[in-house]
Amino acid sequence: MTVATIAAAAAEAAEHHGNVQAETFIFGVIAMVAFLALALVTVSFRNVANRHAPKAEAYAKTHAAELQPPHGH
Repeated sequence: MTVATIAAAAAEAAEHHGNVQAETFIFGVIAMVAFLALALVTVSFRNVANRHAPKAEAYAKTHAAELQPPHGH
């Protein structure tokens, strides 16, 4: 066997016939599921500050002096 026949045989064996789009479709599905999970986490923390408004108001009343910015330049 010559180098050319070995290279030809290797190229023929490595040749792949198939639908590349169908084979890589799973990567798109995985990315979509990951982004939907991240979107769900983001939406679940929506409006959290308003859930604790009475607690924040009580803190502001008791620590009013600490929360005031210093006067002067």
